[in-house]
Amino acid sequence: MGVSTTGTVLYPRTMVVVMAPGATEEEIAHVTRRVEETGGQAFVSRGVTRTIIGLVGDLESFHGLNLRSMAGVQDVYRISDPYKLVSLQHHPERSTVHVGPAGRQVPIGPETFTFIAGPCAVESAQQTLEAAEMAKAAGATLLRGGAFKPRTSPYAFQGLGLKGLEILSDVREVTGLPIVTEVVDARDVPVVAEHADMLQIGTRNAGNFGLLQAVGECGKPVLLKRGMTSTIEEWLMAAEYVAQRGNLDVVLCERGIRTFEPSTRNTLDISAVPVVQATSHLPIIVDPSHAGGRRDLVVPLARAAIAVGADGVIVDVHPDPEHALCDGPQALFGADLRALAQAVRQLPPMVGRRV
Repeated sequence: MGVSTTGTVLYPRTMVVVMAPGATEEEIAHVTRRVEETGGQAFVSRGVTRTIIGLVGDLESFHGLNLRSMAGVQDVYRISDPYKLVSLQHHPERSTVHVGPAGRQVPIGPETFTFIAGPCAVESAQQTLEAAEMAKAAGATLLRGGAFKPRTSPYAFQGLGLKGLEILSDVREVTGLPIVTEVVDARDVPVVAEHADMLQIGTRNAGNFGLLQAVGECGKPVLLKRGMTSTIEEWLMAAEYVAQRGNLDVVLCERGIRTFEPSTRNTLDISAVPVVQATSHLPIIVDPSHAGGRRDLVVPLARAAIAVGADGVIVDVHPDPEHALCDGPQALFGADLRALAQAVRQLPPMVGRRV
């Protein structure tokens, strides 16, 4: 990478090798070895249905390898986007990410609409189980819940940590809902991956490159929220950090960005959904809870997310929002949760989605 005389960052063109669905580890290793013999770098990224190898180095040397003729190679592409592995240029069909154990996997992708719900923070076993049962009754198929909570104030509730992960695991056994939970420190990735079905990177860590690389190596799907001041390109480059370390099972989450408007917690950039879908193969969902920050805004924003073509929504629910230790004013219950459940049942089929 270089910088032009006008100060514009110049991203190198590079290649992506798409391996055939049945490619063996030996065939993948052979491609990688030949690339490295030319002095290049090869980054292997695995998804559910395909393996992609990103190449960095001298393109002329790569051309001399005749990569398309190698065993197990399906195709080779030159990529001009700064994000290589998550670009739509080499993956004309949008991806579906599957979350959960074999036999109980929940898809997130272009053919379905996925409803994720649960408490913003795990406060106790009883509160988490009640919230999970509320979420499941409303139609949610994935449970969100924070065991580690990065908060603006060091005096705010920071989560239960390992105890919270154990509670989430117990609730998963009772409800059958795979769990999505946030990891905030690269040192915690192994223990969070041991308990969670999907690891979330929150907005405050969208530029924490060491953490992004660590979750890319953990072998679990990743939910990547947009940084509060990130451009779409910066957001996709954050996803590239995950993909480059071996993980193509990334779901993007638009959760609102910081603007000058103070009447909502954040400003939901609804246009980000079609823009991302036009440039990346990754699924994208919307978080109307953290975008609006108010209970009365969650359902309207969720309806907008469905209408614009989002692959799902993730919302906060709580059995007793007035006494919630985190984000109570935006948590759904009662009539508001029932209204969201109705929207999630009725609206996705109108835009060609299965719930």
